[in-house]
Amino acid sequence: MDPEIIIPADSAGRSGPPPPAAGHLTRLIENEALERLRMLRLKPTGRFTNKSRGEHVSGRRGQSNDFSDYRNYVSGDDIRFVDWNIFARLHRPFLKLYRQEEELHVVVLIDASSSMMFEGKFALAQSLGAAFGVMGLCGMEKVSVFAFNSTAASPLYLRPCRGRSGMARLFRFIESIESGGDAPVDAAVERFLKNHSGRGVAVILSDFLTFGELVRPMNLLFGAGLELFAVQILGPSEIDPELTGDVRFVDAENGRTLDVSSSGDLIRIYREYRADYERRISDLCKARGGRFLSLASSDPFAWIVFDVLRRRGWIE
Repeated sequence: MDPEIIIPADSAGRSGPPPPAAGHLTRLIENEALERLRMLRLKPTGRFTNKSRGEHVSGRRGQSNDFSDYRNYVSGDDIRFVDWNIFARLHRPFLKLYRQEEELHVVVLIDASSSMMFEGKFALAQSLGAAFGVMGLCGMEKVSVFAFNSTAASPLYLRPCRGRSGMARLFRFIESIESGGDAPVDAAVERFLKNHSGRGVAVILSDFLTFGELVRPMNLLFGAGLELFAVQILGPSEIDPELTGDVRFVDAENGRTLDVSSSGDLIRIYREYRADYERRISDLCKARGGRFLSLASSDPFAWIVFDVLRRRGWIE
């Protein structure tokens, strides 16, 4: 086992997922899509970067090739950055300023709780998590992954890695995640931040079906210098349920049941509540400079990444 990967022992003795098909680097992403991902980069709107040099442009002045502005020369400035053409015309020295290129820490948080074991939600979360990780690694950013399922189990954590050489570790870790448990998103964020350092982007892949409060974890992420990319993944029957007669609902995480009649009125109320809940999550993200996207688990991976995320300006 890679010493940089922390995975709790599987008490049931289950083996990991099947290996990728012959000729494929991973079962999470097709080779053709993977080649396209290598050319894409994350596009955060904020300036949450670290001091280490990277490809991401920060808000500070630096010494890259990306010209930013001029300012008056003052004693002690490096004369190598004086614009001598302007000096020849105005007889006053002006200093050329350049944008600083710094490293972004890309953190991928994958919800592996029991509610994700439904209609392919967890499989899509794994593939999207791998995609965000690949774009970060190919952009020379630092990438780490945190998976949460049970509140009682040890967290599944991939320590930060860099460069394209880190893709094998990234794929191996995400493929090894097993779903099941009752970890709420809000508690998982707090656990993750205890092991995290560095500014950048936090990508949360979850159905956000939690009884917990989301204000505090989002405040904590923002306070830690992480711009939030929140992706909600719901099953088709969760988006547009078709129910008739009497129905018993069973909570996948705590086993509680609820018997319901008159499902016609219930569906109308449910749709209204779901739409309102999505708006509240979106507003929470936007108020902290983040972004929110709701998807169906049946949506094609390639359409999500190469169409939706690009059109919305999440990647470029």
